[in-house]
Amino acid sequence: MSIIVSLIIYLIVLGLIYWLVNMLPLPAPFGLIIRILFVLLAVLACLSLLGVVKGSYLPIIRI
Repeated sequence: MSIIVSLIIYLIVLGLIYWLVNMLPLPAPFGLIIRILFVLLAVLACLSLLGVVKGSYLPIIRI
């Protein structure tokens, strides 16, 4: 259960950061690169929290 809660919290935080970065007036190539990096980071966070990829840099959030 704590894995699901951690995954939801990480996705909410990544979504807020993604939204804030999209509010910045960046040129088109930089904006596209940042969007791709955030999508890759979200996928990596999901896979590491589920245990598919070893990602020790993302701690499990205990509530």
